[in-house]
Amino acid sequence: MPKRIGSSQQEKEDKMPFMRMHHAEDPKETILNELGDVSGIQLFNNQVMVATYVRPDVTSGGIMLPGATRDEDKYQGKVGLVIKKGGQAFVDTKSVWFDGVEVNVGDWIYFRPAEGWSLVVHGVPCRILDDVDVRGVLPAPDVIW
Repeated sequence: MPKRIGSSQQEKEDKMPFMRMHHAEDPKETILNELGDVSGIQLFNNQVMVATYVRPDVTSGGIMLPGATRDEDKYQGKVGLVIKKGGQAFVDTKSVWFDGVEVNVGDWIYFRPAEGWSLVVHGVPCRILDDVDVRGVLPAPDVIW
């Protein structure tokens, strides 16, 4: 009988990206603590503010990443934590582009590295995206690389 792919948690973990990272703390909590209060920042229309995920300096296998590799995440990262949404973000008005799509503050999302406007908020690299530039939601930031 053929082996069923993805039938166990271990098989799923073995198929995770080759750059699984070692997190001393929950990356979401780390970002939120570093970011601090953003209640005074207002986004208009369909804009989404994400904090760019920057990998830790050690993989789960103990490989140390050089600073230049991690710095590149700030500029070419494709995963972010949704921090704020404009009032019309992910709301359809004339089409069904977002039919059934739910993206919430606190979700990990992925996007093309070239999309959006890069900025730094309280020392945290962030990006302002249009809602249509968000390609999907992830369960954790290391799922894709």
